[in-house]
Amino acid sequence: MTKKRYYFLVVLLGALTTIAPFSIDMYLPGFTAIAKDLDTTVAEVALTLSGFFVGISLGQLLYGPLMDRFGRKRPLTLALILYIIATLGCAFSATLDMLVAMRFIQAMGACAATVAANAMVRDLFPVEENAKVFSMLMLILGVSPIVAPTVGSYITSTLGWQAVFFILAAITTIILVTIYIALPESSKPDPDYSLKPAAITRSYLAVFREPLFYTYTFTGAIAFSGLFAFLSGSPYLYMELFKLSDREYGLVFGLLAGGLILASQINRFMLKRYRTEQIITMALISMSITGILLIVTTGNGWTTLPIMLILQFIYLSCLGYILPNASALAMSPFTKGAGSASALMGALQMGIGAGVSIVLSLIQNGTAIPMVVVMAASALMALLILLIGHRVIKYKVSEA
Repeated sequence: MTKKRYYFLVVLLGALTTIAPFSIDMYLPGFTAIAKDLDTTVAEVALTLSGFFVGISLGQLLYGPLMDRFGRKRPLTLALILYIIATLGCAFSATLDMLVAMRFIQAMGACAATVAANAMVRDLFPVEENAKVFSMLMLILGVSPIVAPTVGSYITSTLGWQAVFFILAAITTIILVTIYIALPESSKPDPDYSLKPAAITRSYLAVFREPLFYTYTFTGAIAFSGLFAFLSGSPYLYMELFKLSDREYGLVFGLLAGGLILASQINRFMLKRYRTEQIITMALISMSITGILLIVTTGNGWTTLPIMLILQFIYLSCLGYILPNASALAMSPFTKGAGSASALMGALQMGIGAGVSIVLSLIQNGTAIPMVVVMAASALMALLILLIGHRVIKYKVSEA
């Protein structure tokens, strides 16, 4: 593969990976405006995030088998069409219930992009290149948390929150046309792959029996849930407690997301000197310490805006080391069935994240305590699972 072709594919796959995060991040600055227009509260508007997370989790389990059976492009194309229709439905929502429902359907379309991109990394690139490719995708993916809330804040303040969804539909239409014309089919349809429920269940169970998969998928998913806690809690924290405007919140969000992007790119160079397992372990230790500091400072009333920004910047930066390496290691055992493996990994990540966002909305008490406790717990649990998983992997290897 030529270098030009290599980077062309990375950019195309990167465009796919941005659909879901743009859908999550771009409308966050509009929470206050949505609450006002739909006669509800900012905390209840956060349920539209939960609906999206549930939809993207369940949908991935559906698309994994479809992409192993019919190839990657056909299910992806149909899913993006569904996404565009649902996104327009979000723009025309007149009630909170309708917006939550449209967000759920929107997520059912968006998740196919994530499944396809992860599977195509395994399809198109050598396994030893996967961690580097995932890091480059993280760079493209990471641009969305910087660009989306900032752009979303300007759109909301000038054109209204509905315009955010019109623009999302337009962006995805451009991506759909480009993907249809320029992205090759990376996996031939497999007519022998059964779509019967029993066969699909067996396929997922076979994936789940692989120690590398379940260790690094759960490690990454539970660490990732700390980001979901931040996503769900940050609008209330910064716009209600710290009294930032929607534009200021967009800038703060972009600054914090910049740490994740920077770390994901430093990770590419660290891979030349350190093993992926070493990088993940050190990042999770750092993330856990930062989570504990968030609890201590917030619980004792020491939290100022600068302190909160510094600690959350460090916390999110740790994810830049954890996520690409965990994804690469989880997917490494699979050639055949990469679609199902990618789908199961994504479903667990989003499913756990959805659960965290729902819990956070239920325990919100008007302070930052619930958010920082969940963020700390996510880091500590992920570290514990990683340490236990390493022991299981070593045991399995010694048995073989």
